[in-house]
Amino acid sequence: MTRGKTIRKSQTVMLIDDETLWLDLIQQVLADEAYKVVTASSGEAALKKLHSIHPDLILSDVRMPVLNGFDLYEKVRSDPKLKSIPYVFMSSIDDFDAMRTARELGADDYFEKPFDAEGVKDIVLNLLIRFKNRKK
Repeated sequence: MTRGKTIRKSQTVMLIDDETLWLDLIQQVLADEAYKVVTASSGEAALKKLHSIHPDLILSDVRMPVLNGFDLYEKVRSDPKLKSIPYVFMSSIDDFDAMRTARELGADDYFEKPFDAEGVKDIVLNLLIRFKNRKK
């Protein structure tokens, strides 16, 4: 799949989670696919980085202290420079309210932790291809 390899090498994914274990695991999955990965351990840190980094996709935990994933999503969507970035939520497998809220807000996708590495790779690649085609 040459097209997928080309997209991966040129794309930046911002990964946001307050738990180091999940940051490390998901970052490794994405780095193995040749994506450039920028991490943030809080919603506040992500917001600061978003002022200087314009990622091609955002993967954000839902449950974080102070600025949770939903609040961060609202801030991203209200910023004209950021609002077109695909946004994927992730949360624990038993967090049904989070999944429902993510869908209601209009998130581009959602996955559960613990996660299936191949499923995460597919979500990321498919969204990057879809949004790249939309920009043309």
